[in-house]
Amino acid sequence: MADEYFFALTLEGAKASEVWDPESKGTEEYQGGHKLIIKQALLGPEAVDGELNVIQVEAMTWKESIKIPVATLKAGGANSQVLLDLSFPDPPVTFSLIQGSGPVHIIGHHLIGGPVEEFDEMDELEEEMLDDEEGEEGVANRKRKLSVVAEDDDEEEDEEEDEGPKSKKSKTTNNTKGKGAVTKNNKGKK
Repeated sequence: MADEYFFALTLEGAKASEVWDPESKGTEEYQGGHKLIIKQALLGPEAVDGELNVIQVEAMTWKESIKIPVATLKAGGANSQVLLDLSFPDPPVTFSLIQGSGPVHIIGHHLIGGPVEEFDEMDELEEEMLDDEEGEEGVANRKRKLSVVAEDDDEEEDEEEDEGPKSKKSKTTNNTKGKGAVTKNNKGKK
């Protein structure tokens, strides 16, 4: 399970730059590593009105390192903040203010994977859960089979009940015909 921490940094001054590289600071080995998610960039109240501030990110892609602007902010207007949805799964990531003097605040989440031992335990737990689910599926299958058998028995009982009264009726009908014939004859004679 990953731990999640608040992340924030401030870029202030011309050509300001900050590097996010938690792996260079920590000695613990984490399976799942570190991940940075940036959600917002905004200008501080001290920003110069009308000054354009451009934030650039340098990060690794699948094959190479790239530098690219991710936000343009301007104080004194509607562009003093921007919502972002940037995810950086591999440190290091460098944030730079390539134009303007800020201050620019960058806000997000730092996710840290669990220590290696935890993931070994998690694998064992997942296997146990799968075994339990298979066991539950077996029970569910048995219940389904039992309900199908019970439905078949109910249908057979319904058929027997339907046949039972019909045979009684036919016997009764035969008896009634005989009696009715005798009765009719008696009435007819009177």
